[in-house]
Amino acid sequence: MQTWQVILIIAIVFGFVWGNIALLKSSAKYDMTQFNKDPIEKAKAALAAKQAQETQTENEDKKNEHP
Repeated sequence: MQTWQVILIIAIVFGFVWGNIALLKSSAKYDMTQFNKDPIEKAKAALAAKQAQETQTENEDKKNEHP
C-alpha cells in the first residue's frame, strides 16, 4: 500500500469516530421521555385536551349568551 492510501484510510476512520462522538453529544441534549411515549397514549392525551378546550369554549359561549 502506498503512503497516501494509508493516510486516507486513517483519515476516514478518524472522521467516522469523530462523527459518532459528535452525534452522541448532540443526542444527549434531548429528553428521551418524549421518544418513549406510546402513540396511543399520546393520541388519547391529545383527544382529552381537545375535548377540554371545546368544553371550555362552550361554557364561555353560554356565559356570553346570558348577560
